[in-house]
Amino acid sequence: MAEAAGEIAHGAAEHSQTQGEYIQHHLQFLTFGKLPDGHWGIAHGEEEVAEMSPFTTIHLDMMGWSVGLGLIFILLFRKAAKTATSGVPGGFQNFVEWVFEFVDTSVKDTFHGKSTLIAPLAMTIFVWVLLMNTMDLVPVDWLPWVAQKVSGDPEIAFRVVPTTDPNVTLGMSFSIFLLIIFYSIKIKGAGGFLKELAFQPFGPKLMPFNLLIEVPTLLAKPVSLGLRLYGNLYAGELVFLLIALFGVFQLPAHFLWAAFHLLVIPLQAFIFMMLTIVYLSQACEHH
Repeated sequence: MAEAAGEIAHGAAEHSQTQGEYIQHHLQFLTFGKLPDGHWGIAHGEEEVAEMSPFTTIHLDMMGWSVGLGLIFILLFRKAAKTATSGVPGGFQNFVEWVFEFVDTSVKDTFHGKSTLIAPLAMTIFVWVLLMNTMDLVPVDWLPWVAQKVSGDPEIAFRVVPTTDPNVTLGMSFSIFLLIIFYSIKIKGAGGFLKELAFQPFGPKLMPFNLLIEVPTLLAKPVSLGLRLYGNLYAGELVFLLIALFGVFQLPAHFLWAAFHLLVIPLQAFIFMMLTIVYLSQACEHH
């Protein structure tokens, strides 16, 4: 698999692209939006993407893969729930039950409030992010090559790891940030939430200093949550691209990095889930 992908990559680099152009092309997204000439369509090349307004564009590949993997998660887990038996469970039922118990234990150990939303949210985050991260193990040239053949455009950009797009990771983290604000106000009241920001940790008399500490700390939560996931998966994808430039000699390095990445993929999903639980637990606690 990796060797075949390397041959595709090597051929592309040799016949039409330099190594830098090869990497740059693989880091572009399938971007749809308002083109410089005024009509709507898919951008061809980073020059057209740069001239588009970021508020009128969407990455079709990232949206497609993230939504598609989310649907796969829903359908598979729904099937496991509907076909579950009280007798000897099958392999997939065992896996689903293990994931459920693992997430449920993590929530019980970390979340000290009362909410029926947190456990389902945590399981959704863990499995969904895990599936998106796992796409990084697909050889970097395979699916872009399929997209080029299907579209008939040899220059079309197509990426397959949604968590290498900061729009996806920050979109998830800012959604969690809204839940943090919601639970903070729901549990403590608007006045209690504002007092927590203004009067801690030094008391009411030093309110300006409290705000200088607490407001950036609050706003840093979604940014650090999203960028941590994005940075780790982007770096992993970039290493796979560099390895693909080895051509037919990439096989040992590819498998070594893939083996290491097998640890990174679930670890980053776990960290994203646990930080979500911790932040929401803090939002539900009275100071």
